[in-house]
Amino acid sequence: MKSIKFLDKKDKSKLDYTKPSIKQLIKERALGKTDKVLMIFTIIITLFGILMVYSASSYTGHVRYDDSFYYMKKQILGAILGIAAMSGLTYLNYKILDRLKIPILIISIILLIVVFIPGVGLSNYGANRWIDLPGFTIQPSELAKFAFIVFAAGYMASHQDKMKTFLGILPVLLAGGIIALLIILEPNMSITVCVILLMLVMLFLGGTQIKHFLILLIPVLALVPILILIEPYRMNRLSAFLNPWASPLEEGFQLIQSYYSLGSGGLFGVGLFNSRQKYLFLPFSESDFIFSIIAEEFGLFGSLITIAVYCIIIYRCIRVAINASDRLGCYIASGIGAIIAIQVAVNIAVVTGSIPPTGLPLPFISAGSSSLVVFMGGIGIVQNIARNSGKDIRFI
Repeated sequence: MKSIKFLDKKDKSKLDYTKPSIKQLIKERALGKTDKVLMIFTIIITLFGILMVYSASSYTGHVRYDDSFYYMKKQILGAILGIAAMSGLTYLNYKILDRLKIPILIISIILLIVVFIPGVGLSNYGANRWIDLPGFTIQPSELAKFAFIVFAAGYMASHQDKMKTFLGILPVLLAGGIIALLIILEPNMSITVCVILLMLVMLFLGGTQIKHFLILLIPVLALVPILILIEPYRMNRLSAFLNPWASPLEEGFQLIQSYYSLGSGGLFGVGLFNSRQKYLFLPFSESDFIFSIIAEEFGLFGSLITIAVYCIIIYRCIRVAINASDRLGCYIASGIGAIIAIQVAVNIAVVTGSIPPTGLPLPFISAGSSSLVVFMGGIGIVQNIARNSGKDIRFI
């Protein structure tokens, strides 16, 4: 991104500058083009996700709902809504989001609170993570991550001079802290960890000093063992991570089944639709552990190609951020690229046994309409930033 010069107070007083209204921003014409590479690979991985959701869930859908296409149909609906969100946000000036950052943040926080209201919030597996609406459910935590990106980017872009002070970063910490607190109360430790990591990335991008990072890392590192100890099931998961064979039919069962799935795939896999672990051996094979099914059916080679596609998408987001016309666009595109990278890294680390098991969807692929719509909408925002950069962003 080109260096951005800030005027001092004396220079600012000489300017009669008024921010354009939302109507003016809507009418403002973009001079650049959409990132075709980003669009193509987003569509590819979304279609691949639909295919894998069917492969991983066909038997489960048949047993539980007497419909082999149950999860696939929901994923297709999510993809259609996601394409609509991506298309709409591609042509909606991203600067409008800056004007609406506080309402967007407040709405996301309200939705996180609504999940605890009996009769409205939907409880599943002992967690209150969804809002039950006629015909479908939404997961507010998925929206909250992107609401935080918009708020943090807008705040940091307009208060760049304050980001060097600890008081200056407090609004970002407060917003991220409230969201993380409400999500951990659901409880959902995996998304909480993602929000905290995202918050640290955004602060780093905003220019937070290293000494402030060290101050923040101390309570964050102290919080992790506390969160594990206060919930017995988390301690059991940690024990299963350290030695899953100690409880092969209980807490260690899922990780062991994931190992079987990963190992049986070999180099080139057992073939599409030929997974054995999806026959109710591997829990959540269509969602949190879908990467295990990918590895089983396509092997190490297919797994590396999947990771490569994610790397291209993340790289394109970074390219758009670098070429953005202002700090706001740079921060938003970087934040969206960061949350994709964080979730992919955490999900794959979980299914490979690199970190303790925790439920977290694989972006664009795991079953879940809320996640798919929000991530595709995020790509739409990145595309709009690319269009407003006034540049044609090439492949390299």
